[in-house]
Amino acid sequence: MLTPELESAVKAKVASGMYNNASEVIREALRKSLIQEQENQLLSREAAIGYAQLQAGQTVEVKSEQHFIDLVRGKA
Repeated sequence: MLTPELESAVKAKVASGMYNNASEVIREALRKSLIQEQENQLLSREAAIGYAQLQAGQTVEVKSEQHFIDLVRGKA
């Protein structure tokens, strides 16, 4: 069961012509939510790795924006 606000938002999406029915709106919202959840998990893992490296003293001094880009691309 949706709250009145969410139900109104779904109806507005369907009325806009972007979606054929409420099910399409809900499916797309769920897909986006699942993607966001996966991205959040990835970022959380990467942050934990970075923090562990920081705690272990495994750091690199970045001298410029280009140096940072090169490090990210594996060119440094």
